[in-house]
Amino acid sequence: MILSASDVGLLISSTLTYGAPLIIAGMGSIMSETSGVVNIGIEGQMTIGAFACAAVSVITGNPWIGLVAGAAAGCFFGLLHALASVTFKADQTISGIAVNLLAPGAAIYFCKAIFEGSTQTRPVDLAGKLPVVFGNIFPENSFLGYVFKNYVSVYFCLFLAAGIWFLLFRTRLGLRIRAVGEHPRAAATLGIGVFRVRYFCVLLSGMLAALGGAVIPLSTVSFFFPSIISGQGFIAIAAVIFGKFRPKNTVLACLLFGFCKSLSLTLGNPKFGLSVPVHLLSMIPYVITLLVLLFVGRSHAPAASGKIYDPASG
Repeated sequence: MILSASDVGLLISSTLTYGAPLIIAGMGSIMSETSGVVNIGIEGQMTIGAFACAAVSVITGNPWIGLVAGAAAGCFFGLLHALASVTFKADQTISGIAVNLLAPGAAIYFCKAIFEGSTQTRPVDLAGKLPVVFGNIFPENSFLGYVFKNYVSVYFCLFLAAGIWFLLFRTRLGLRIRAVGEHPRAAATLGIGVFRVRYFCVLLSGMLAALGGAVIPLSTVSFFFPSIISGQGFIAIAAVIFGKFRPKNTVLACLLFGFCKSLSLTLGNPKFGLSVPVHLLSMIPYVITLLVLLFVGRSHAPAASGKIYDPASG
């Protein structure tokens, strides 16, 4: 099997397209983890974001309104997670599991209510999709044409990752977030509102996770269906662990998983004549995820990650 230059360009372009939702959701996971709150509800928040965005985009024909709706839905479930894990001091893992159960259930319920009993939304028409940028700079169907002709979500996720890095490591707010994640009691003695910081980060985490799910029906597929996320939230969390809770490393890990997804689709193209079952090819991203987590070195989460902070205790 020999790939032409245009095939390689298409492979790179699809890697960026499939990696974008993971990067956006991964940045949300980093924000929550850095503040000391484990958010394994990324999967559920991506699902509700995908539904809200697809449904509103179908109804309004406007993808930007759909993205706002998806972000709002993610914020709501982020608020539920923050209330449970920060205010009521529930186990953060159990709270995240609850989000992973509630959010997809809510998505299917409202989908049936809005779309006449169907668990799928109507397809988003072309006008309701995300715009493709830099499409006319290079010749169509060329290597550079494929590489640079991408949905706006690809460029947004890269700017987002740079913004999260700048926020965490170059601003006073980022210093406070990292202090809360490492030693909340010491941060509180310096006048930092631990609860406020954690609420901000968990809400932002839910919003970004939902946006990661929201860009999927506006780019790679055209409608919402119950298995639209199919583990991508957990892959995003794995990418954060693999990236050692750093934005740059997480971006690279997400692109690796995006490449595996793109490669599985490329190898499944009939023109290459590979007699490999499509279900076997679709396993590639998940197998790579397991291998990465198996062989990656120790990843040090923030010291207070997953630990309940109670200002009344000694």
